[in-house]
Amino acid sequence: MPADWLWGLVGGLMIGSAAALFLLVSGRIMGASGLIGGLVDGSGRQNWAERAVFVLGLIAVPAVVTAGNAETHLTSNAAIIICAGLLVGFGTRLANGCTSGHGVCGISRLSLRGIVATACYLFAGALSVYLFRHMLGWI
Repeated sequence: MPADWLWGLVGGLMIGSAAALFLLVSGRIMGASGLIGGLVDGSGRQNWAERAVFVLGLIAVPAVVTAGNAETHLTSNAAIIICAGLLVGFGTRLANGCTSGHGVCGISRLSLRGIVATACYLFAGALSVYLFRHMLGWI
């Protein structure tokens, strides 16, 4: 039996624990896009160090846990990767948050906005995979 599900479990426990710890320590909701956005647009100047440490943790912890040996199924087509990144960024701004803010923190607080946003993310993701993989064969 493949142990891929184990990595999902570990990742879920890590992000859930990080969200709970962030809420307990700072009193604020952990939304990665909001934390990063505050660094980029300058609106998070008053707590930039906290934001920067969080973003570094988003990058460093998975790298340490997987020791660089994580298998991915990412396409090698740079145009698709760039387009996907832009679409995710646009969707994150449109929804006023990302999956960590709405999906992890919003649903756990029974936020209707978080539940609806997460349902929309999941639907859009499933539709995108069906369209781009099964109908168009691009990925």
